[in-house]
Amino acid sequence: MSATQVIEEIKHLSPAAQAEVIQFALQLARTRPLTATELNTLAQRMADTEDPAEAERLKTSIAGGFYGN
Repeated sequence: MSATQVIEEIKHLSPAAQAEVIQFALQLARTRPLTATELNTLAQRMADTEDPAEAERLKTSIAGGFYGN
């Protein structure tokens, strides 16, 4: 089953079931290590930003994404 098919199935779930899917997706995103491409994109954004708060947020995201939380 493709991601597009899964998304279409989710659209037809009840709001409560959709909420469960959202919670699962958020948990998965918090715990899985990022790919090299994703880490590279975050690192480039960190290098390009002039906002110290954004740079710190990106730094934290990179660390969490490298190790998986």
